[in-house]
Amino acid sequence: MPLYEHVFLARQDISTQQVEALVEQYKGLIEAEGGSVGKIENWGLRSLAYRVKKNRKAHYILMNITAPHPAVAEMERQMGLSEDILRFMTFKVEEHEEEPSAMMQKRDRDDRRGGERGGDRGGRFGGGDRGDRAPRGDRGGDRGDRAPRRAEAE
Repeated sequence: MPLYEHVFLARQDISTQQVEALVEQYKGLIEAEGGSVGKIENWGLRSLAYRVKKNRKAHYILMNITAPHPAVAEMERQMGLSEDILRFMTFKVEEHEEEPSAMMQKRDRDDRRGGERGGDRGGRFGGGDRGDRAPRGDRGGDRGDRAPRRAEAE
């Protein structure tokens, strides 16, 4: 039977329980058509690169599916009719990856870092502590020893 990876985006204003209900609905549809759903990853509520149907964020879901093509086609048809689904995409793959996807690995890395973006780099511009440098106003040293420039041709 063919193997597929299916990703869909659900509206930002539905709850996590409603997203899980959508996943169960589509999983039941695939199983009723003789297929099976393996790994399901909820990537959470993430920002979109641009507005899609007036939404700036969406719930991202990845499903590994083993099913005949008509089952996947029916699931896609029903997703196209649903107002809660913003976008979906299905890829045919040679084999399913058993380890977490790149999105989940990235989330694990961020969690280990403490959730703080940028680690221990400091402020907005990456300046850090600045304890090893003089304040900006004192950088030039004493400029009082310079004579003002005068025009040579008078």
